[in-house]
Amino acid sequence: MLTYQRLGEIPRKRHQVFHQSHGGLFYEELMGNKGFTGPSSLLYHVYRPTEVSAVRVIRRLDWNAERERCLSHRHFRTHALTSGPGPTADRVPVLFNFDVALSVVQPTREDEYFYRNAEGDEIVYVTEGEGVLESIFGNLRFRPGDYLVIPRGILHRYRFTAPCRFLIIESAGDVHVPKRYRNEYGQLIEMAPYSERDFRAPSELVVHDERGEFPVVVKKDYQLVEYTLQHHPFDVAGWDGYYYPYAFNIHDFEPRVGRFHLPPPVHQTFEGNGFVVCSFCPRPYDFDPESVPAPYNHSNVMSDEVLYYANTEFMSRKGIEYGSITLHPDGIPHGPQPGRTEDSIGKTRTDELAVMVDTFRPLLVGVDALEVEDREYMRSWLG
Repeated sequence: MLTYQRLGEIPRKRHQVFHQSHGGLFYEELMGNKGFTGPSSLLYHVYRPTEVSAVRVIRRLDWNAERERCLSHRHFRTHALTSGPGPTADRVPVLFNFDVALSVVQPTREDEYFYRNAEGDEIVYVTEGEGVLESIFGNLRFRPGDYLVIPRGILHRYRFTAPCRFLIIESAGDVHVPKRYRNEYGQLIEMAPYSERDFRAPSELVVHDERGEFPVVVKKDYQLVEYTLQHHPFDVAGWDGYYYPYAFNIHDFEPRVGRFHLPPPVHQTFEGNGFVVCSFCPRPYDFDPESVPAPYNHSNVMSDEVLYYANTEFMSRKGIEYGSITLHPDGIPHGPQPGRTEDSIGKTRTDELAVMVDTFRPLLVGVDALEVEDREYMRSWLG
C-alpha cells in the first residue's frame, strides 16, 4: 500500500550534502519503477551500492510446462511437493504465463546469500511460519496469513523463527491495491475492505557498517546471477519515499456480506497486470432466509481461476486438502460440487481461508505439479 514512509537518518533536502560521522558522504540511491515517474524511495548508503568485485551465472531457470495442454478442471496437492531447501532459488513452479507465476516452497534452511528479484514484483503468502524479512529498507516481521509484497529490485533475505510454507505470486507488472478502493488523492476510501492501518512497513533499520565479500543473487532473464559486493548490502542509514516492502495479513481483510450472494470481486485484495488476487476469509453467510450461500455455476470467459486452499474448508468444494491448488480454466463452466449448494442453505457462516488468483491469459502447468495432480478431480461433479 503506497503511503509515504521514512526510517533512519536523512538530510533536510533531497540530493543535499549529507556527511557521515567520519566526515565522508553518505551515498544516495534512488530506487523506483517506471524510470523517474513511478513510485520511488531515496536511500542513503554507508558505502557505494555499485562496489561489485565479481559476477557469475549460477544457473538458468528453465520452467518446463506439460507437453500437451489439457482443457480440464485440475487439482494439485501441493503439500506433497518436495521443494529445495532454500526460500528463493528452490521454489517449485506450479502455474505460470507471461503475466504471473505461482510457485510453492517449504524451506528447510535460510539462504546464505542476499536476494533480489529484478524480473518481477512478489506477493509471498505465508501459509505457515514466522520470521523476519530483512531488506535494505529494514526489518519486517511476518506471521501466518501475511501477504509480503516485495516490489522488484529490493534486496532482501528471510530469517525464520518457525518452519515456513510459502505460496509465491510473481508478477511481471507492478502490484498494487485496486484503484476502486482509492480516491483521487490515493487514500483508501471508507468502502475499501481495509485501511492504511492494516498495512505494515519495515519498522527497524539495522545499519551494517561491514567490509568483506557478500554474495547477492539476482533473478533476471530467467536465470540466477551472483554478484559479490565488497560491503554488507544492508548499509542504509536512512530512507524515505513510496517504494518498499510491506505486509498485509489476510485476517485483516474485512469481508463483505449481502442479503444474497456477492460475486468474487468483493474479495479482491491486490491487482497486477493481467491478474487479480482475492482473499476468501471466515465470515457470515448471506442473511436472507431464502438465500443460497454457495456460489452459482459460472463460466470463466477470458479468465482462468486458481484457488489456493489455506485450510481444509471451502463452501463449494469437497475433496480438497490443506495446500491444494485448483485450476478452473477459461472455456468450461465450473461451480459447486454435488451436494454443496444444498448443504449451504440455512448455514450461518463459513471458516474458509483461501487465496484466489484470476488471470486474463491462459495458465500453463509446470511439469513438477503433474506429480501431485488429482486426476479424478474433473469427475468430482458427477455426483
